[in-house]
Amino acid sequence: MPIHNSISNLSEKAIFAILFLYCLFIRLPFFFRDYIDRDESSFILMGQSWVDGYLPFTELWDIKPPLIFFFFGSIIYFFGKSFIAIRLIGVLLVTTSSFFTYKLAKEEASKSIALITAVLCIILQSLFGSLQGIMSEHIAMAFMTPAIWLMVTTKNSIYKWIGIGILVGCALMIKLNLAYVALILGLIIIWTSYKNEKSILSILNPILYGLGALVIIVICFLPYYKDDLSMLWWKSVVEAPLAYAGARNDSFIKLLAYLSPFILLIWYSWKRGLLNFKNHNTLFIIGSIFGTLLAFIKGGRVNGHYLILIYPTILAFIAILIKKKYSLRLKKFIPFISLFLFLIPVESYLEYYNIIKHKIERGSVFNGEGITVPKYFKDYGINSSNIYFAEYHIGYWLMNAKPVTKSATQPSNILKDEMFFAYENPRATGEKELQFIIEQKSPSHIVTRKNRRVFDKKEYKANFYINLQLLKLYKPLDTVDNAIIYERLKLK
Repeated sequence: MPIHNSISNLSEKAIFAILFLYCLFIRLPFFFRDYIDRDESSFILMGQSWVDGYLPFTELWDIKPPLIFFFFGSIIYFFGKSFIAIRLIGVLLVTTSSFFTYKLAKEEASKSIALITAVLCIILQSLFGSLQGIMSEHIAMAFMTPAIWLMVTTKNSIYKWIGIGILVGCALMIKLNLAYVALILGLIIIWTSYKNEKSILSILNPILYGLGALVIIVICFLPYYKDDLSMLWWKSVVEAPLAYAGARNDSFIKLLAYLSPFILLIWYSWKRGLLNFKNHNTLFIIGSIFGTLLAFIKGGRVNGHYLILIYPTILAFIAILIKKKYSLRLKKFIPFISLFLFLIPVESYLEYYNIIKHKIERGSVFNGEGITVPKYFKDYGINSSNIYFAEYHIGYWLMNAKPVTKSATQPSNILKDEMFFAYENPRATGEKELQFIIEQKSPSHIVTRKNRRVFDKKEYKANFYINLQLLKLYKPLDTVDNAIIYERLKLK
């Protein structure tokens, strides 16, 4: 039986199971790595702080809406300090957004094409860089993708549009720049509702959609209102991201390099007459793509994990184009495509090898400086109450310690003084914040990455200052894997 015929007989439960197992296969070896991305480590610290009884932005601070910290805090609350639990939830998130990518593609394309699309969605969200952990984009798209799918379904009810709004509200309170997507989709809802109803009732669907999103935003705001911290919420959730976007823009060339493939694909499809804007499925998918591209342009920067926000819809869009133009030709290549999908996760195979090697050499599958450095401190009885992790800051979590200042929750935030106003940081500039950490907090130990600058290469003054202080006030104590531990000198 041809493979595409076998796929057409699979139930949706079987499809979800296949996607989950493939995602687990790709991401499993990264369950045991401590440090994957700075953002994920900061989310964990913020989540732990909430578990300890502190609302986000009060004890620690990072530039994300509060729902993402609630998400991590919930995992920690129920499962403890478990990398495996966090990464396993990550598998569920990626599987969910990929499964609804499959459902979006299946509205117009065949099951075979839709399944390949969903598997590609898993690959693009899991490999190539620092995507093996849980990023805010992974969580946001696990809400946004099913919301878009519900929009294209023909069934219409009050509960449907409220539910869609709730899903979009959750996505917004995890990744605020999805507001552009939410707005464009809202306008499309108004248009399609009017075309269907052609009466005053057409305004009901967008109102329900907006109310659903508003419910989630209000729920996230209420704890701050109750504790008289409304301005802290507003500045941290709304104003700080806007200030950050205005201060940290990529060059136009770099931005264009990221965005041009998506723009050219849509332009080509339009020129070839492959777009049917009367089709609701296509309209909502295109609207989401344009909203995401607008978010990238307005934000002024794009990197690898930002693209997670566009992968599900752009892949569903491509699946629809393939169905319209190349479906018959593609069928004979499906076995080769399937083989290719199992050969492409080279990063995963290398990581499987690394954890086996680590187990043989060190007796543990858990690896990485975020684990080995805290173990070093514990083995040598070093006090962990005043350590500055300039890198591998997940170490704070494993050592039950706190960052040296609010800004150090995410090490790069120390120099992002455009956001200091949000949490009323006493120091006005990043240089003064760094100086305060080194000279006033006087960390007993500083952890940096071997053969790497402490800060971004553009931060000349900060790198010069901290290197000078490490020479004057510290001595290298030891090297643990790729981490250098500096110990403060006992000056007379």
